[in-house]
Amino acid sequence: MLMEFYLTGFTLSVLKGMTFLVSYINNKSLPKPLSKEDESRYFEILLRGRANSNSNVVPIDTVIQAEHARNMLIEHNLRLVAFTANKFEENNEDLFSIGLIGLIKAIDTFKPAVGVKLSSYATRCITNEILMHYRRGRGKSETSLFTPIGEDDSGNELIIIDNLEADICPIPDQIINEEDHKFLLEKVKTLPILCRQVIEMRYGLMNSQECSQQEVADTLKISRSYVSRLEKKAIHLLIKAMKESE
Repeated sequence: MLMEFYLTGFTLSVLKGMTFLVSYINNKSLPKPLSKEDESRYFEILLRGRANSNSNVVPIDTVIQAEHARNMLIEHNLRLVAFTANKFEENNEDLFSIGLIGLIKAIDTFKPAVGVKLSSYATRCITNEILMHYRRGRGKSETSLFTPIGEDDSGNELIIIDNLEADICPIPDQIINEEDHKFLLEKVKTLPILCRQVIEMRYGLMNSQECSQQEVADTLKISRSYVSRLEKKAIHLLIKAMKESE
């Protein structure tokens, strides 16, 4: 019963989100973010509802409360969709609807106990959904990590790889196998020293903590844009090495 509500709720959430989009376009306003306390409370209600989802008899109050909590979590995080969609050069209305699906998936799969911030996890899911849209639209053979998709806040060209941040825990199905992992670690050691340092810090290699591009820039005392270029160069070299080894 609860699962039926979720499936129906998915469609309703998309429609409600598009209603908020119209309001956003007209008034440049979206629901304010939830406080940490409210966010935790709504997830507690939602998770309690999920725990009962396999039961044949679920109290109607539990179903209603869980769906209300889910809707609140979606609606009050819509600005993450707007913020992410604005990074891309395509029609924002189209990307908002695509990003909205990513947000809904984020709310439905988020696990507070993991310790990752909802905003970080949701932004990743929204970005991934939009990037999937680009891949579907242009075809895998025409899309690369270096495909231009817009500009950043400083007016610099923004490419797909710029959005593949490593600021949350890796998704299990994205983890490469152990053999490839060892191969890449060896190849990282052969990178030019600055490229190697950037990659090690960005992806938490050699027992270091994962860092944002800005954190790497501050540590190495170079600009964030230079860090971005070094990271792209390093990944390009690693991809080339992987292809040559096949």
